[in-house]
Amino acid sequence: MDRLIYSSLAAMRGLMAKQATTASNLANVSTTGFRGDMASATATWLRGPGMDGRAAPSEGVIDADMRVGAVAATGRALDVAMEGDAMLGVQAENGEEGYTRRGDLMVSETGLLTTGDGLPVLGGSGPITLPPADKIEIDAGGVIWIQPKGGNANDPLQQVDQLKLVNASGTRIAKSMDGLFRPVAGGTLPSDPDARVNAGALEGSNVNASAALVDMIGASRDWEMQVKMLTTAQDLDKSSADLMRLD
Repeated sequence: MDRLIYSSLAAMRGLMAKQATTASNLANVSTTGFRGDMASATATWLRGPGMDGRAAPSEGVIDADMRVGAVAATGRALDVAMEGDAMLGVQAENGEEGYTRRGDLMVSETGLLTTGDGLPVLGGSGPITLPPADKIEIDAGGVIWIQPKGGNANDPLQQVDQLKLVNASGTRIAKSMDGLFRPVAGGTLPSDPDARVNAGALEGSNVNASAALVDMIGASRDWEMQVKMLTTAQDLDKSSADLMRLD
């Protein structure tokens, strides 16, 4: 009897992890450049007297879906959509270097260039700070050009920095808890001179909302089935106890 109960409890723990992953993906279906999490279940075999033949499922996030999301033109000068496998270098909250596909850039009151979620964007020598400008342009190579504030509109634009664009091809990277990608072996990725961006456009989330909803519904039904198995185990245990009762 306990085998049935513990098997159901193990399955319910796995289903909770699956639902958490699906809920996170659904919550980020509109997040710029978001890469959906991918979860998988593995069997952990138990060893010891009376345990042979038992395997507890262990489900968790194993990777990120790296398919490119839909790219939409915005016409905004500070919006950039990375082309191909290119990623943008940013400074994480803990000070480490990380990489993202998020390209909705902004300029803070101090001139710091950040992503839409406030992370400093890295350039040739660290976080990029822009001087006051009347016009900002980013070319396909990630070079940032400005027209200084109060300058002559007919003067050519001035180059101030270049986005750190990297390519992880050939390097195994993983998504961290803060949503940024980093090399699994540690360290940082070098700038890729061939990486390109599409200025005036944004890449959306690659999460398919319909598929995520179907996954959520499936996990809910599996949960209900496990609850019924627990209820059945309880009924069987009660029936066995009644048979042993001496009236």
